[in-house]
Formats: sequence, structure tokens, C-alpha cells
Amino acid sequence: MVAAVSALSSLEVPKANVGSEEEEKEEEEESSPAVVAAVEQRWDQHLRQFQELHMKRYEACKLNSQEVLEENKKLKLPPNWEAKKARLEWELQVQEKKKECAARGEDYECVRLLEISAEDKNPDLGFSDHPAAQLRQYQSLTRQIKPDLEQYEKLKKQYREALYPTSDSLLHGIHVPMASSTSIALEGSLQKAVSSGNRVHRQRPSPASQSYVTLSWHPFAMQGRGFFSLPPNPGLF
Repeated sequence: MVAAVSALSSLEVPKANVGSEEEEKEEEEESSPAVVAAVEQRWDQHLRQFQELHMKRYEACKLNSQEVLEENKKLKLPPNWEAKKARLEWELQVQEKKKECAARGEDYECVRLLEISAEDKNPDLGFSDHPAAQLRQYQSLTRQIKPDLEQYEKLKKQYREALYPTSDSLLHGIHVPMASSTSIALEGSLQKAVSSGNRVHRQRPSPASQSYVTLSWHPFAMQGRGFFSLPPNPGLF
């Protein structure tokens, strides 16, 4: 028995030696120059990323502080500061343009009017009221009238000085109305406006005995009339 136990113990010793050899090999592989270089490279990469994140965070904090300072400055300014600033800048630009025009020997008002376009002079501001809409329609229709120069030359030769009447001129028998495409177009637009107005009707016929502002007033008016025994007078409601 003693010999068998000693034999087993002698067999276990080499196993321990084999494990230690494997650990030594792993330590040698880990301590090799290639592995060390890879670890250092990875560490440098992580460190670089951390520094970039730190710089981005610093820049964000700096921008945020600048925005906060600008907002505080705007809050301390008067409420109409932006309008005053725009006005002062516009006045400075006008003064500079006047100096430039004076140096070139030009009139500033003429130069300013030449810079205004026809589109900006008459912008469409939308519907405000019926008289303004009617005036705008009239102006748009009258701009469509184009002069007939040939007919004008004929009339100029025919009537001579009578073509330009004065307060002492007699126009009876001289003026002859002529139908042109523009007058026909104006008449057509007028008829179209009249027809569109006819399509708009009231909720009850116009010759009604009584007229109420809204239909919701009608029952209350009838109740009040019955309570006070008022005579049927359309002018009261």
C-alpha cells in the first residue's frame, strides 16, 4: 500500500509542473512587444477620445455662457431698442448715400426713386374694405387701357386745336364716342361684378315687413312684443 501511494504522489507532481509551464507561457505572450504595443495603442486611442469629449464639453459650456450673457444684455435694453437701432442704421446709410451722390454730382431723391421698383410700389395688401377693393379694381382695369396712336394721329389731323379743348371750347357735335376693345373689356368686367353681386342674397326677401339683424333675435323680439303688447312697428327691431 505504501508503495502504491508513493507511486501516485510521484505521478501528481508532473501535472503541477505542466500548469506552471502554461502560466509562464501566457505571461511571456502577454509581455511580448506586440501585445504591449497594441495595449498602448488602444490606451492612447481611449485617451484621445476622452480629450476630444472634454474639449467639446468645454466649448459647449463656453457657448452657453456667451448666449446667457447676450440674453442678459438684451433684457437690460429698453423694449424699443431694436427699432431704434434699425432706425439709426438706416439714417447712417442714407447719409452715406447722400455723400456719394453729392460727390458724383447727382440728386439723391432722383437716385432713390430710380431704385424703387414698380412691383414694390403697388403691393397687394389683401382685402381691407369694399371701397379700397373697388378702387384697386378700377386702377387695375384702367391700366389695361392702351392708347391707339394711329387713331390719335387721325383725330389730331381732323380736329387740330379742337382736340385740346379749353374752358371756352364748344364740344357739342364734335365728340363721337368710339367702341374699343378696352371699353368692351371694362363693360364686361362691370357686368361680371354685377352678376356676382346678384348671386349674394339675404336669408329672407328684402321687401319683408320686418327686418332683423340675425335670426336668433326673432323669437326674443316676438316674446317681448307679446309681453308688452307693442304694435307691429318695423323700426323698433
